[in-house]
Amino acid sequence: QVQLVESGGGLVQAGGSLELSCAASGSIFSFNAMCWYRQAPGKEREWVACINLAGSTTYVDSVKGRFTISRDMTKNTIYLKMSSLKPEDTGVYYCNKRFRTSRDPWGQGTQVTVSS
Repeated sequence: QVQLVESGGGLVQAGGSLELSCAASGSIFSFNAMCWYRQAPGKEREWVACINLAGSTTYVDSVKGRFTISRDMTKNTIYLKMSSLKPEDTGVYYCNKRFRTSRDPWGQGTQVTVSS
C-alpha cells in the first residue's frame, strides 16, 4: 500500500508564501491524477488543486492565480506552491488521488496556519 507523507506546512502571515511537498512510497503519480486537499477547522475536506497524468492542472476558484501544483516523477513527489496566502487558507493540507476510494488512506497531512 502506497504511503503519502505531506510536509512543508507552518505558520505564516497573510500575504506570505509556503511550499508543500507530498512524497509517495511508490510510483503512484505515474498512474494517477493527484490532488491537494485541505480541511479547514469545522469544515469538510475539499480539493484545492489537481494535476492529471498529462500534466494539466486545475484549481478551485478560491486559489486560482495564487497556488501552483507541480510534480517530480523522479522523486515520487508532488508540490503545492502557495503565495499571497489568506487566513481562509488555514487548514490541514493532504495529497491523494483525484479519484480516491476507501482503499486509499489519507496521510497525516501538514498544518498551514495563516495569521491576519
